[in-house]
Amino acid sequence: MEEAIAKAGALIEAMGYIRSFRGKIVVVKLGGSVLDDIPLRKKLLTDIAFMSTVGMQPIIVHGGGKAITKAMAEAGLEPVWVQGRRYTDQRTLAIAEHTLVHTINTPICETLTELGCRPMGLHSLSSCVLFAEPLRLTSEDGRKLDLGLVGRVVDVNADLLKTLCADGTIPVIASVAKDRAGGKLNINADSAAGKVVAAAVAEKLVVVSDTHGILADLQDPDSTISTADEKQVKDMIKSGIIAGAMLPKVDACLTALDAGVKKAHIIDGRIQHSLLLEIYTDKGIGTQIIKE
Repeated sequence: MEEAIAKAGALIEAMGYIRSFRGKIVVVKLGGSVLDDIPLRKKLLTDIAFMSTVGMQPIIVHGGGKAITKAMAEAGLEPVWVQGRRYTDQRTLAIAEHTLVHTINTPICETLTELGCRPMGLHSLSSCVLFAEPLRLTSEDGRKLDLGLVGRVVDVNADLLKTLCADGTIPVIASVAKDRAGGKLNINADSAAGKVVAAAVAEKLVVVSDTHGILADLQDPDSTISTADEKQVKDMIKSGIIAGAMLPKVDACLTALDAGVKKAHIIDGRIQHSLLLEIYTDKGIGTQIIKE
């Protein structure tokens, strides 16, 4: 009886959030090892199916870095990294595109269909909603760095995304973009998610990965910062607390906030129902970043 009462209490707590988010677009970025763990990925997609069922309009953006690295190794290619970004030649791009579409995007759509949802894969081999230009970086001594076919998103087909969401379809976006000439560019999925939030005027961004969120002490996994505002986050970037793989996740959140989103979240997808706990309960899990 007590367990049943506790479940009822959780439903009542969720009711207010369900009401406030009904009809609102929420962008969920999936990445890290949560994409490689099939049972875990299905649990996360079940949470997203729940969101859709209660009236929220989710958009999924996914990467696939680890799967791409594995596919490259099987093809006898060694990744080359330039300032934390994968150098991408034509062969690497072909492997990345095939992996993102066939190994990740299609299975995600198949699972969502099994869960009673209507997904649509959006990528460079079908309807592409991400458009990019070549990314240019410079070294500390001012030298131009060659990243190959790596881009940064400059435009998003927001009309298509909004139409699909309004129709009850879940867009599932892979992180390969097209350029002005019709070519293809490898892009960072975190950065792409921030651009999608801005273009679709989403209510919220949730970055789901295999990280506990922002840590106050990089050596202490229990030092997760539950809430931080923009100024605190920028100070942590300057001091080096936020660095490495966390940096593009935080940058995506800052892009979302600049676009008018009130809160952006970074959560650990390895924790059961972390996505629902972050959105539908008073005490979420992970780090939420808010405006100052």
